[in-house]
Amino acid sequence: MANAASGMAVHDDCKLKFLELKAKRTYRFIVFKIEEKQKQVIVEKLGEPTQTYEDFAASLPAEECRYAVYDYDFVTAENCQKSRIFFIAWSPDTARVRSKMIYASSKDRFKRELDGIQVELQATDPSEMGLDVFKDRAN
Repeated sequence: MANAASGMAVHDDCKLKFLELKAKRTYRFIVFKIEEKQKQVIVEKLGEPTQTYEDFAASLPAEECRYAVYDYDFVTAENCQKSRIFFIAWSPDTARVRSKMIYASSKDRFKRELDGIQVELQATDPSEMGLDVFKDRAN
């Protein structure tokens, strides 16, 4: 289960919660954290369907890396209601170098575990994952 490159396992809960977000829309977002001592990715926070983008952005720590999945709803130019599942690799400039390296080396494998990601964003500060970025990338 662990990846030889980074040695990180993915907790089953991560896949389970992601499937609930994707299939049942139980959550608006999920924030994942790498638990270095246990060498695995775990679910850190679940966002209720009623929570907003601002709630999501506020749940990412300013000085630490995280992975996150956000279910973005939007209306197309043809006035169709749609949604896209975004995968965000949050790696702020202020995070520890070791942390950035661990998150970077584990990202692709972790992302493969979450089947159904439609858009990927890499962000080092909040402006790189603002709602305008979501709007641009969703179409």
